[in-house]
Amino acid sequence: MDFTLLLIIIFLSLVFDYINGFHDAANSIATIVATKVLTPFQAVMWAAFFNFMAYWVFGFGVADTVAKTAHTGSIDLIVILSGVIAAIIWNLLTWWKGIPSSSSHTLIGGFAGAAVAHGFRDVTDPANYGLKIVNWYNSAKAGELLPSGVFIIILFIVLAPLLGMIISYFLSLWLMYSSKKNIYPKILTAVLMVLVFWFFTTVFVSYHDIKKPRFDSHFWSVLTEPHNIKWLLVALIFYSLAFFNLFFSSLSTANAERVLKKMQLLSSAAFSLGHGGNDSQKVMGIIAAAIAVYIKSNPSTNLSDGWLDLNVILPNTDLGIEGHMPAWIPLTCYTVIALGTLSGGWKIVKTMGSKITKVTAFEGVVAESAGALTLFSTEHFKIPVSTTHTITGSIIGVGVTKRVSAVRWGVTVKLLWAWVLTIPVSAVLAGLIYYGLKLFL
Repeated sequence: MDFTLLLIIIFLSLVFDYINGFHDAANSIATIVATKVLTPFQAVMWAAFFNFMAYWVFGFGVADTVAKTAHTGSIDLIVILSGVIAAIIWNLLTWWKGIPSSSSHTLIGGFAGAAVAHGFRDVTDPANYGLKIVNWYNSAKAGELLPSGVFIIILFIVLAPLLGMIISYFLSLWLMYSSKKNIYPKILTAVLMVLVFWFFTTVFVSYHDIKKPRFDSHFWSVLTEPHNIKWLLVALIFYSLAFFNLFFSSLSTANAERVLKKMQLLSSAAFSLGHGGNDSQKVMGIIAAAIAVYIKSNPSTNLSDGWLDLNVILPNTDLGIEGHMPAWIPLTCYTVIALGTLSGGWKIVKTMGSKITKVTAFEGVVAESAGALTLFSTEHFKIPVSTTHTITGSIIGVGVTKRVSAVRWGVTVKLLWAWVLTIPVSAVLAGLIYYGLKLFL
């Protein structure tokens, strides 16, 4: 029975991953479709490719955070199944209504809500009874810069779009300042280029610090280290904008528009990488948590025997355990989210690409660049954030630089309500599903 439930959870988790792909496809393609850089079909192909490429770029930090939403030693498989079903229902409902809600938060809300229902119904251990079954807040440990837990994820409902908005606002000001025909914008850009180069030399991982080099060559091992790839992508985004800014004032409006449209391909690719790396990891975390619960209930299971490798080990910094995840889990999750992106999500494309604010190539480059930088930063800190919230905040930040009235605040307020309601609605729905399933299973 447990093995059957595990297979159902894995299947439904991948269904959720697929839905996440077409639900959130608009996040990375709405602006390049709105500015007619690519046709809708070309845009989803572009985004899907980079969704999948994220497999070679990102680690499993966000997956670990999601897997530890609840205490895996005190829950059962029905908890995880209920959370996934609730997440699928809410995602399909918001997609049908054309609301760009967060797939991330509906998954976290569903998992936490079902865990709390289980905590009040079946848990007798006082340490994990009721609300205590959820990891609400964990202080930052040695080597960690930020605390973790569901409260931190909830906090980033506000912080992620705010961060995207602030970054896009200042990127917009930087580009607009560089369009002026005097020397001072160029001096500012040159100084920023030197400072950023110095910063990157401090964050790169050297060959001797790489635990598992991918190549014998020191150069290629350093270049292909996932941590370094992320920083190289950030550098590529920044220096693309910087070199454009150096020549912006000498370009005609038509030439500047053509260059910006080409730059949109880079910025949307970077955002698609961030989307794939951030959102696929959440599904990996759910599958890893389900396998961990299954192993707890079936300790005699041969983990690597047969067609399904179950040799999952969740990291534990207190015990010095690094953790392990079979290759089929991330490979499958990245493949499925890419297939979902190929399916598009045209209702949400319309909302993101035109209803929040009018988007040109200038706004598209800035919004996608800001969104990508936000996603890379939060993934670095192992925080599962909403790609939807992030790109929406970035688009708003660009709109505000033109004038406050350029943002259609009526639409934005409706989106905010969807964001606020996602976690509690998903939690309540998952709790009801949990109690319903307990009557039959």
